[in-house]
Amino acid sequence: MIVRTFIQLWIVFGLTSMSLAAGLDCSRPYTLALHDHGLLYSADTDTGIDKDVADELIRRSGCKVTVSLMARARIWQLIESGALDFSLSGIANAERDKFAAFAWYFSNKYYLLVRKDAGVSSHIDFVQSGKLKLGVIRSFRYSESANRMVDQMHAANRINQSSGLAPLYQALMLNHIQGMIIEPFDYPTLDEKQIRDSTTIIEFNDPAVPHGLIMSKKALLPAEQEKWRALINGMHADGTMRRIFEKYFKPDLAAAMMDF
Repeated sequence: MIVRTFIQLWIVFGLTSMSLAAGLDCSRPYTLALHDHGLLYSADTDTGIDKDVADELIRRSGCKVTVSLMARARIWQLIESGALDFSLSGIANAERDKFAAFAWYFSNKYYLLVRKDAGVSSHIDFVQSGKLKLGVIRSFRYSESANRMVDQMHAANRINQSSGLAPLYQALMLNHIQGMIIEPFDYPTLDEKQIRDSTTIIEFNDPAVPHGLIMSKKALLPAEQEKWRALINGMHADGTMRRIFEKYFKPDLAAAMMDF
């Protein structure tokens, strides 16, 4: 009993020390939402890169953080309103910069996954075909060329929107859509669902896009945002972030994703 009590006190003291060292305000509980997306997070297994990052971020902060699962569109709505403190693997744009701050922890490129029988070899061919349809996740944004393609397809009423990847893969295999935009996090699913045999991957040739911890500007003051950003930077500095990515990717790809 004495040993158990000592251990419990040591854990509490250790967590409190970490939060004090970081200067974080742990006087209230925080909220963080994950979204189901390939290797970033799988709701089926409760595993993924973002889950590992969230666990480590919570451990280092010493704060109470309630983690939930939400659709990406809902996450952005709650971040904007201030009803959600954090999410992960978000990318910035002019609109989001008005209500969200970011702490970058990786970057990646985007690719167009197309059916082989669509008969196209570039994203320009896809747009110019006049009949092919593109599937996207609602509220997702990508790299510059990919965003331009999505906007053109949307204006031509050739977009099918979904709340997640799984319905898009199904629509692609049923030929309801002929293309969708993917990231390296989606590659394992291509093999698992035998999609790769029927598709071709086309690169957009855009620079890699930084992704990061999303922080609500309404919920967190700039000084607090900087403290949470320092925790992310610390995970980079001591190699923790790279080790997390190496659990899911080969070392060379993990290293490339850390370069931003």
